[in-house]
Amino acid sequence: MPLTAQRFFDFCEKDAPQVEAVFILGDLFEYWVGDDTSAQSPFQLEVKRALAQLSSKTKTYYLHGNRDFLIGPSFLKKTGMTKLTDPSLVELAGQQYLLAHGDALCTADVGYQIFRSWVRKPWLQKIFLSLPLTWRRSIANHLRSNSHIKYQSNARASYSENQRKTNVTLEACAATMRSHSSSRLIHGHTHLPAHHQEQLGNQAWQRWVLSDWDLDHPDGARPRASALLINEQGAHSIDLIKA
Repeated sequence: MPLTAQRFFDFCEKDAPQVEAVFILGDLFEYWVGDDTSAQSPFQLEVKRALAQLSSKTKTYYLHGNRDFLIGPSFLKKTGMTKLTDPSLVELAGQQYLLAHGDALCTADVGYQIFRSWVRKPWLQKIFLSLPLTWRRSIANHLRSNSHIKYQSNARASYSENQRKTNVTLEACAATMRSHSSSRLIHGHTHLPAHHQEQLGNQAWQRWVLSDWDLDHPDGARPRASALLINEQGAHSIDLIKA
């Protein structure tokens, strides 16, 4: 998606250096099958250069997503980004925010959570990364294809049930917020950008959901790209298409 990629490069060069710190909350890439793939991908090399230039100007942090959780220390070192655990509690403009990718909060999808627990095991990742690159890419493409087919099938069968399973649950958010003593949560993953005021029992919190970026809109949807700016006035969504 060339327009989307170009907006990201412009963001790294023009927008992001104006702030004190940048946080990327995962799924920077559609999939990642090992740091050794970068040398064979002109696009990944261009992304690496853009991030390295950005991190030389402002602090840049990265938190793994469900698509690129195999990004390793080599890529992080070459880009100058600092890895964050998922979730991470950080102080921004004098307020505490809990940052997460968001997939671990989608607990209504039991099958995905089982899959996630397996692919995050270090020993299994070590085996996968030892496979030939062509095998790894084939496995990744197969998994992505199966995931897309399953999503489309579930959506046709029951739209409301599919939305429930692919979104975060109040129970998971409440438990995560409680365990980190936080009342402000920022995550991505669900592609449902919004600012929520939520409550479960006597526990209340705010939740910001980041947008995915798609300026090429191959599915006919409206172009979208935004970022969350946090300063002394709070958190504000910025439309990067109009910017």
